[in-house]
Amino acid sequence: MTLTPTSPGQSTDDGLPVAGLLALAMTGFICIMTETLPAGLLPQIGASLHISPALAGQMVTAYALGSLSAAIPLTLATQRWRRRRVLLLAIIGFVIFNSITAFSTHYGVTLVARYGAGAAAGLAWALLAGYARRMVTRSQQGRALAIAMVGTPIALSLGVPAGTWLGAAVGWRLAFGVMSASTLLLIVWVLAKVPDFPGTSHHERLPFRHVLATPGVRPVLGVVMAWMLAHNLLYTYIVPFITPAGLAGQADRILLLFGVAALVGIWLTSRTVDHALRLSVLISLAIFAVVAAAFTIGSASPTVIMIGVAIWGLTFGGAATLLQTALADAAGDGVDVALSINVVAWNSAIAGGGLLGGVLLNTWGAVSFPWAVLGLLAIGLVVAWKARSHGFPPGHRLGQR
Repeated sequence: MTLTPTSPGQSTDDGLPVAGLLALAMTGFICIMTETLPAGLLPQIGASLHISPALAGQMVTAYALGSLSAAIPLTLATQRWRRRRVLLLAIIGFVIFNSITAFSTHYGVTLVARYGAGAAAGLAWALLAGYARRMVTRSQQGRALAIAMVGTPIALSLGVPAGTWLGAAVGWRLAFGVMSASTLLLIVWVLAKVPDFPGTSHHERLPFRHVLATPGVRPVLGVVMAWMLAHNLLYTYIVPFITPAGLAGQADRILLLFGVAALVGIWLTSRTVDHALRLSVLISLAIFAVVAAAFTIGSASPTVIMIGVAIWGLTFGGAATLLQTALADAAGDGVDVALSINVVAWNSAIAGGGLLGGVLLNTWGAVSFPWAVLGLLAIGLVVAWKARSHGFPPGHRLGQR
């Protein structure tokens, strides 16, 4: 598998194929929107399907289970397919399953559709980073991945509140219908602007165990788990955490602040990912740890919360770019398989953050969150620091091969 351009005029050292990369970013945007849209509409969904809000919340759980269970097997099954065909398969999956969700009047059918949408997302997430890298030269890979990942913070900071508002204004079914219509437009965009690439030939296919045993892969996945557990523990329970500071009624503004800061973090990462990837990871983890330490003593201060959330957003914005670049570099020709494992690790951290945060909240209260975050970040820092030879090597990443 080659990671350099294969189509004439597709990319040059002078410019990035921005239109194609933004199509990948839009795919990530659709993934996040499809996952999180029900969270803000649980009362409306519950009333429409004649179920409790708690049962309606299982729409998010079903989606996560789809991503967790399908990412690796679907990636392995489609290794030999041409890449744009696989990308379109995932996108068409969103059209089908979001449309079923929009029209379904049966709770069981809705859950099955949500599981299918999660499976489509698992395949898409396993594909996006490797696809972005193949669209450009090696010297452009870091910046290309930063663009391809920009859909996530935009969805979290702007798309989710907008989707919640739309669902409340015109109904949750129409909100999912709008998602399907947007995805149809994305199909046209991909066909017009995203180049195609061959899949992996039979003799190039790497077994799952071989990829997982590749030096550097497991340390990067370890940092993914520690960092994302810390992040999701705090992000999932942001409302009870900011309540002692009197900010519970401003959760939307705080999340917007986080999202805007994350966008700035993506831009900063695009400038450092190639020549200082290791340093960027270590600094991001260390600064997040400093923020967590500040939260341990200042969680009742609105000023500390607001400043801390902004800095936390800056450190988180580039996380996907940094970690997926490190993982792809370590995995080499096994990049797609490694990134499918990353999907499982990332979604496990999302679920684990919710579970761990729930236990901490019920046992010691929200005041315990910063301490748990500090512990997890300490583990991530140690793993990243020790992965000097493989995983997070020093120096310019282009000089590592």
